Amino acid sequence: MLKSILIANRGEIALRVARTCREMGIRTVAACSSADRDSAVARFADETVVIGPAAPRRSYLNIPAVIEAALMSGAEGVHPGYGFLSEDPDFAEVCQAHGLTFVGPPAEVMTRLGDKAGTRTIMAAAGLPTVPGSTGAVPDEATAREVAAAVGYPVIVKAVAGGGGRGMRVVHAPEDLADAFRECVASARAVFGDGRVYLERFVEPARHVEVQVLCDRHGNGVHLGARDCSVQRRHQKLVEETPPPGLPAPLVERMCEAAVRGALAVGFTGAGTFEFLVSGDEFFFIEINCRIQVEHPVTEMVTGVDLVREQINVAAGLPLDTAPVRMSGAALECRVNAEDPRRGFAPTPGTLTEFEPPGGPFTRVDTHARPGWTVTPDYDSLLAKVVVWAPDRAGAIARMDRALSEFRVGGPGVRTTVGVLREVLADPRFASASHDTSLLDGLLP
Repeated sequence: MLKSILIANRGEIALRVARTCREMGIRTVAACSSADRDSAVARFADETVVIGPAAPRRSYLNIPAVIEAALMSGAEGVHPGYGFLSEDPDFAEVCQAHGLTFVGPPAEVMTRLGDKAGTRTIMAAAGLPTVPGSTGAVPDEATAREVAAAVGYPVIVKAVAGGGGRGMRVVHAPEDLADAFRECVASARAVFGDGRVYLERFVEPARHVEVQVLCDRHGNGVHLGARDCSVQRRHQKLVEETPPPGLPAPLVERMCEAAVRGALAVGFTGAGTFEFLVSGDEFFFIEINCRIQVEHPVTEMVTGVDLVREQINVAAGLPLDTAPVRMSGAALECRVNAEDPRRGFAPTPGTLTEFEPPGGPFTRVDTHARPGWTVTPDYDSLLAKVVVWAPDRAGAIARMDRALSEFRVGGPGVRTTVGVLREVLADPRFASASHDTSLLDGLLP
């Protein structure tokens, strides 16, 4: 078992990892930027190392600085959380080269799965249904037009190295394809350092459903059910829940089985998420996330499984318990972001003069914020994740609405998503589970 872990991340996920480590008796080292030297995880961890200034490229994305911090602090392993370096195969390889255990899949697996277009081909060979689209990266606009004409409009242009909903453009008509293609290439190059893109048919209406998998180094793989993530803005999730409401149990089970089959086919290890689009009685594989997900708490609430603990155990070489995971009740997660929904979810940085998260029965809040904490424009705008459990979905919705009504957060210029989240919960389409990924389009101007 690992005795010490450096947490190469910030915010709520860094604190969440540190808490599980403490329960496991593992010493923690928080790698922080200068802007986060007084953060929640810096206060909680056993040791803090400042690895650079606020700019992510000079701190949380600076591989030499992170590695040096791990070696100087005597850490045996590195947990990357989500975002930043969590799906960077070069980082995983450098960790291994320096004798550090990377809490995640092997570098070679992440390299294969980091190419979203190539992953489609791998999963199709493993028998997973994929959305019609290009067989690989699309080299130019002329080829993009040919692919779009073959699969039919609307299409979505995606970054090969993309993730987190970034680097995507939906195109509804041929005359809009050229601009979207160029914009996506430029965005992908700026965000991911890789301008390659591919095309898929844009499935609408559709539900966005994902399957949580765990695999160990001994060839074992299990799933922990599915989550519905259809409430999104800019292709990024706002509300997640499990089990996916309104979907036939046999369809969900086929998705879960397909996810485990795909994971084992590529030699995946650790915690990962297979994402699917569901339209009618069909489902289509879209991508794999090789890390812990933002929405992992909803799965923990219905299964009682600590996914971070499982990640660490797998990284330490321990075998999984392969007994079927029992799931109970329903869970919802709402992301409270420092954003203004009425201005296109523009970030609203500022200092929090008030921050009072909710509590109560079966209510969990993962957060790093507090009164006096400054939300800077350097990082993601996530303030907190409110997660609730109830015996059934109706009870979970009522409990979530109650919890959100208690949330008190504000500061000069700071706006949050709390109001629009409550609008979602009250929407008849959401209540009846007849919604799809376009729900927010009808709620906001």
